[in-house]
Amino acid sequence: MASYQIVTDSTSDLTPKLVEELGVEVIPMEFILGDEVYHNYPDAREMSSKEFYARLRAGEMSKTNQINTVTFVETFEPFLQRGLDVLYIGFSSSLSGTYERALEAIAQLKKKYPQRRVVPVDSLAVSMGEGLLVYYAALKQQAGASIDEAAEWVSVHRYSLSQCFTVDDLNHLKRGGRLSAAAALFGSMLGIKPVLRIDDEGHLIPAMKVRGRRQSLDALLNQMEKSIQDPEKQTIFIVHCDAPDDAKYLYKQAKSRVKPKEIIVNDLGPILGAHTGPGGIAIFYLSGNRG
Repeated sequence: MASYQIVTDSTSDLTPKLVEELGVEVIPMEFILGDEVYHNYPDAREMSSKEFYARLRAGEMSKTNQINTVTFVETFEPFLQRGLDVLYIGFSSSLSGTYERALEAIAQLKKKYPQRRVVPVDSLAVSMGEGLLVYYAALKQQAGASIDEAAEWVSVHRYSLSQCFTVDDLNHLKRGGRLSAAAALFGSMLGIKPVLRIDDEGHLIPAMKVRGRRQSLDALLNQMEKSIQDPEKQTIFIVHCDAPDDAKYLYKQAKSRVKPKEIIVNDLGPILGAHTGPGGIAIFYLSGNRG
């Protein structure tokens, strides 16, 4: 095993089983619901995704906090003390200040541990898109890749990561400033479902608009069929916001259409779910580009 620890944040939405198998460290991010602050652990020990989305459906609003510099120091330092280097793969810097806080922590630790390294990589990704990069980096590590080789792989392949998703309720995008109130109102009245993606700079951008939920799911599948490369060698990740039936549909269709090596499905956690709302669903895989 290479002498470094891979660290990521909980927006990667890795399943508890994957976290254990890959040996990665996951820093829980915070979300606020009501008057309480919760931590988003991979095992959802403080609140299940089902409860979280049920409370959103009941009209509650959720906010999120980025990971602060102190938390990064407290996470990285024990590994450095043990003589390990750290590879940190973080949530897109275009959507959160979390990555910048990590860089601040790294600068502090460099002075204290000049013989050790913390190598940061901005995933330019969200949810299990970030998680997919962590997954492959951990497999590289287990195969004997050095920290620089694993970091280089992520830095290159983040631009080949396709991240497409759709939402069921436009009002959550409106609240998050991603959609105007008028567009949300008329879109909802007309049954419009946006298909969105993450661009090369890690920004959330619209890809297309379709009418109807099933059509939006099929749009994700059609895009995957056109762009996925060597699916028989790939692991595909699917996440959903308490939409298990739609996730099953995507799973079955993806398995039938492109015959990937493996498909892993998980809940989309509260950190991103606060902005997408119940019913959001996404699919992640490697393609020729981020389209």
